[in-house]
Amino acid sequence: MEEVIKVGKEIAEADKIAILIHGRGANATGMLGLADALKLDDFAVLAPQAPGNTWYPYGFMVPEQENEPFLSQSLKLIGDLVQEVLEQKKSLSQLYLIGFSQGACLSLEFAARNPSRYGGVIAFTGGLIGATLPPYKGDLKGTPVFIGASLEDFHVPFSRIKETELILSDMGAQVKVAGFQDRLHSIREEELTMADEFVLDF
Repeated sequence: MEEVIKVGKEIAEADKIAILIHGRGANATGMLGLADALKLDDFAVLAPQAPGNTWYPYGFMVPEQENEPFLSQSLKLIGDLVQEVLEQKKSLSQLYLIGFSQGACLSLEFAARNPSRYGGVIAFTGGLIGATLPPYKGDLKGTPVFIGASLEDFHVPFSRIKETELILSDMGAQVKVAGFQDRLHSIREEELTMADEFVLDF
């Protein structure tokens, strides 16, 4: 497995576990500031590192095959981390997937492809992956999902976020979407508060 930074509690001792997934050109270390901002003090925090700081080479809305094999490898890396959590006798309802940009897309895509009752999903500027979205199957069983982004983000069209909201809602998730009247590709204080209230304190 690629490098994974682990902070906070040990998985075996934690009631909640968060997998923090960084964006393109960023790194796992940079996600530790987000852990602090979300006050994940009582969590076991796992922050995987993408090879070359990129999870897949092209935009998230190109035909899926153009991002292969990197997309599948990245989803497998997350799956391996999830399996590590389960092997510590934890349940998916104790697990939170949290990401920004590319990491947000991967968080949503992993949950949609592996539906269950998760503790929650927090996606700061992201949507489901692919030029066209397949018919996802399965039940997210009330998993709280927060997605926040600019209404005019250059990389992530808000129309894809709304499409993602509809799909995940149809799969049984409780989804909250927040759009902001700016063009910032970043995480806002308001989003942190919303994510905390809707997902982490759910």
